[in-house]
Amino acid sequence: MLEVIEKLLILQERDRRILQLQRELESVDPQRRAVLTKAERVEAALENARQKARHLEGERKKLELEVSARQERIERYSLQQFQTKKNEEYRALTREIDTCKAEIVKLEDQELDIMEQAEVAHRAISDLAANAATVKEESARQLADLAVREDTLKQHLAEAIEGRSTLAEAAGEAGLAIYERLRKNKGERVVVGVEHGACGGCHMKLPAQVVIECRGNQNIVTCPNCGRILYYTREMDMAVAE
Repeated sequence: MLEVIEKLLILQERDRRILQLQRELESVDPQRRAVLTKAERVEAALENARQKARHLEGERKKLELEVSARQERIERYSLQQFQTKKNEEYRALTREIDTCKAEIVKLEDQELDIMEQAEVAHRAISDLAANAATVKEESARQLADLAVREDTLKQHLAEAIEGRSTLAEAAGEAGLAIYERLRKNKGERVVVGVEHGACGGCHMKLPAQVVIECRGNQNIVTCPNCGRILYYTREMDMAVAE
């Protein structure tokens, strides 16, 4: 194998490592947002449950006030009955008292129903609060792990980028120029092996002359179809024989 090909393969591996680190680093923020979003949803569910409980308590207190108001009316009507001497007025007050008593029964039924709902709401709050505490603890741990991972990735990326220039210089100007041009269009794999007589990049069958040139290891040979830089090794000979 040509020395320049060996250098370009090393450079290509470094570039692939840099891309991998960049992708992993870019994935940290979405993961962090996902952790925060989950925690926020759990907290929102807990707050909604608390608001519901507060609403039910407010409704219960309103019913209590309405019951108290009707009880006061009953006391007032009863006093008026004691004071009146007219049968017609007495009977009218009795009807008012009966109406208030019937309304009190309905209000107390409503209050009982709300109390049952409130009991269910408080149980839900207890469960949600326990879950929120667990999620909060997990989120804190996950965020801490992500922060450490982010710092480590940044360090490794900086080291990989710093060392790339030395590898690029070692490849030589001619080979590097071809490599850099191809990398802009072909992505990560621009230096590829000959696999079963075909280009390892585009997988198109290569002319026999191209394969022979690769085996000669005299010059940089490129795929006539995709332009990628080709190389050939004895192991590939064995693969073809199989």
